[in-house]
Amino acid sequence: MKKKKKNNKKKLITIISIIVISIGLISVSLLLHFNNTFLKDTAMIIEKIIMYPFTALNKEKNESQSESYLIQKNINSSLEREIQELKDALELNKTLTEYDPVNSTILSRNKSYWFNTITIDKGKSSGIKKNMAVITKNGLLGRISNVSRNSSEVKLITSDDVNFKVGIVIKTNDVDNYAILNGYDKKKNLITVTGIDKTTNINIGDAVLTSGLGEMFPAGIYIGEVQEIQNDKYNLSKIVKIKTKQDFNDIHYVTVLKVK
Repeated sequence: MKKKKKNNKKKLITIISIIVISIGLISVSLLLHFNNTFLKDTAMIIEKIIMYPFTALNKEKNESQSESYLIQKNINSSLEREIQELKDALELNKTLTEYDPVNSTILSRNKSYWFNTITIDKGKSSGIKKNMAVITKNGLLGRISNVSRNSSEVKLITSDDVNFKVGIVIKTNDVDNYAILNGYDKKKNLITVTGIDKTTNINIGDAVLTSGLGEMFPAGIYIGEVQEIQNDKYNLSKIVKIKTKQDFNDIHYVTVLKVK
């Protein structure tokens, strides 16, 4: 019974193949021997109908290969960025002579508090303590807020915690203007600075560093530069927006500044 079914399938495939080849030959013959436009068009239509299943399959295969190529390309680009980020972290160690820098990898990040905290893979066993500054090659990232044996939580400078304030200094024409970094504008990707008198002279492009006041962060860590300046709604002080070099959406490696 099974042999009969197999033989029937083979016969059907043979018949279809003969029909396809025959019609294909007829199409070629029409194209070669007739100059009539109508006949040529008819032959081309017949040929397209015959070849459709094969061209559709080939197209699907090419699209699948193209999609795989794009996915692999994105993976390679991501790996290249991470490798470069790790190199930058190792290079940063050479310049931090006052500290015993601890390089760390990000373990997790809460999507609900994406701009508030990150968790890194170093803790008490690596000498990490609460309030230590956390940086990348692009400047200040945040500070250690909680520590366990083998991991730590880092509160980012983009945190919406009103109690988390960073003392900063804005360098304007060799003049130090002190203020407080507090708040983050997610739409513009800018950090907010408050506590600046409206008469204070500040320019777009001025460098912003940690001031060292309050002993929370060491002095002189780069944060960013002035991007926007405006008066508050009472016209009593200035609100300054800072543009950092950090990409807070794409961080993999950080460095903790451990005091020697």
